Amino acid sequence: MRRRLAALLIVPALLLTACGGEDSDAKKDDASSASPDASSPSAAPAPKPVESASPLPTVTGDKGKKPNIAIPQGNPSSAFVVRTISEGDGPAVKAGDLVQADYTVKLWKGGKELGSSYDQGGVPQVIDAGAKGIIPAFAEGVNGKKIGSRVLVVAPPNAAFGAAGQQQLGVKGTDTLVFVLDIKGVMPKKAEGEQADIPANLPQVDASKEEPATIKIPKNDPPAKLVSDVLIEGKGPEVKNGQMVYMQYTGAAWKINEGKAKAEIFDSSWTAGKPFNTAIGQGQVIEGWDKGLVGKKVGSRVLLVIPPAQAYKDQDKGPQLPANSTLVFVVDIIGAM
Repeated sequence: MRRRLAALLIVPALLLTACGGEDSDAKKDDASSASPDASSPSAAPAPKPVESASPLPTVTGDKGKKPNIAIPQGNPSSAFVVRTISEGDGPAVKAGDLVQADYTVKLWKGGKELGSSYDQGGVPQVIDAGAKGIIPAFAEGVNGKKIGSRVLVVAPPNAAFGAAGQQQLGVKGTDTLVFVLDIKGVMPKKAEGEQADIPANLPQVDASKEEPATIKIPKNDPPAKLVSDVLIEGKGPEVKNGQMVYMQYTGAAWKINEGKAKAEIFDSSWTAGKPFNTAIGQGQVIEGWDKGLVGKKVGSRVLLVIPPAQAYKDQDKGPQLPANSTLVFVVDIIGAM
């Protein structure tokens, strides 16, 4: 299943992830994105972050609101600075945590703002703390910091986009970037709670471990209509049409050959180690996802059984997904913004 995982967007269409993932096969079509990826942020290893250097930008404004960033005159040092401006009172972020953070980013040279989640239509970013696969400015900007903190990050090229720069934003390979990150919280990695019993005529699911779910297909024919059953009821807010939803999932095809039932696993976010995110209810994914996930609570595990008419219809997607396939997904909704 081709897929894009946990894209960190500075501005729409900019990918800061290094997963180099492809478009999800749950997407409506196979058109590839023009978004660049930063799978090799720098040819050289990123420097270790330090807490201070001279000169440094000045940050003012209340936490929870868009910060004011004043860039000093003169050239930046070459240091990779990660400095806590105000410390939160929550627990410290651990490496591997999926962190929600608001951001504002500027170029040091000229002070041009490149984007902010505080602008209209913006959403916080989900950052894999300490991960090697995303730009160090994000990965190390949150790692070890307390929830509720505001953090200043000064990122020289080898802690940002490297010598290649980022042409879509007008970032040159010599540019230093300035980030302010407001750390909001940590997403769970999976749905937690006791799983409800599943009717015998539907796929049976074991998703007790942080790995692709085990799915067993019954011998009966698949249902003709969409099934969207909550296996674990989350305690978060309901997912709304148009929100960016973050989820872990396993996808399988419902197959019965010569009386033998089989779940043909064709993809899982667990395999790549990153949650998948998409705007829901907007036609960016197959109809069964849009209709089956809107209205479910964050923190829920949902069993989707999607008939061909709400999946890929008569399109042949290869040996694992022939034309008119019924699809089965086990989806853990871990966040929605």
